[in-house]
Amino acid sequence: MSEATERPYILHMFTATPQMSPFDVNMAADAGYQIVVPYSHVDASNVVQLTQDAIFSRGPKGVSRTGIFIGGRDVMLAADMLDLARQAMVPPFEVSVFADPSGAYTTSAALVALVERHLKAEHGEELGSKRVLILGGTGAVGRVSAALIASLGGNVSIASHSDASRAQRVSDEVNQRFSIKTKGIGVGTADSLHAALAHADIVIGTAAAGVQIVTSADLAHAQPMRVAADVNAVPPEGIAGVNVMDNGKPLAGAARPDAVGIGALAIGNVKYQVEHRLFLRMRTGGKPVYLGFTEAFDEARAIVAGRS
Repeated sequence: MSEATERPYILHMFTATPQMSPFDVNMAADAGYQIVVPYSHVDASNVVQLTQDAIFSRGPKGVSRTGIFIGGRDVMLAADMLDLARQAMVPPFEVSVFADPSGAYTTSAALVALVERHLKAEHGEELGSKRVLILGGTGAVGRVSAALIASLGGNVSIASHSDASRAQRVSDEVNQRFSIKTKGIGVGTADSLHAALAHADIVIGTAAAGVQIVTSADLAHAQPMRVAADVNAVPPEGIAGVNVMDNGKPLAGAARPDAVGIGALAIGNVKYQVEHRLFLRMRTGGKPVYLGFTEAFDEARAIVAGRS
């Protein structure tokens, strides 16, 4: 009997929510995992026990064909669970772990990599030191995007249309957890939104699907804006003029004639490739790896640069 038949590729999928995302289950299977087992209601209190159950049951050869995926919806909890799972390893009983809660790590990685690429290609500028406004920034993708951009030196404002105090709380949380510097602001009125747009070099929309957060009239106030990126794939456009297919297309209605837009499907295409590559790296890399949003961003950069 062959080694592959004796020891199948097994992926244990942990989530704090009642169910694992079918999207991630499909992605794992398409990356070559033969047995995919979801576990619900897993959090920081039991991730160590489950991890050690997974590593000690197959022997040193079996662990090379075993992986752990961390999903859920809470990006902060997923980061903590990734750290706890790593600390639970007892070499040579050690397996790869990949965290991507709500797809936020891979989506944010794709978004920021594309913003970085088009800012450089169209304007000859680097993302570090740029003023970046993340609208709807208190959600999962907003938080991780803020962490990535701030780590590159960007001046990040996390904005909420409904609750300025929540925006500040989220800013404080990500600053403390990831050792970065952002600020939280409210854009609940037209005047406050226009003031924020008037100081933003980059505008990113990560609000709920189907909600327009920047209208055509609002765009006139975004005088310095070079790039607008929006993850909303459900009409209407989250940022007016940014079509879901846009990938560096000139943004109609923008104050700057050289401003470009990046839409949800362009971001999604890179996100899909990032997630697939990270699952493959876990399964075929030959040694344990620990994959969070930093590693996802490295992969996204390689993809947008055309590197295999």
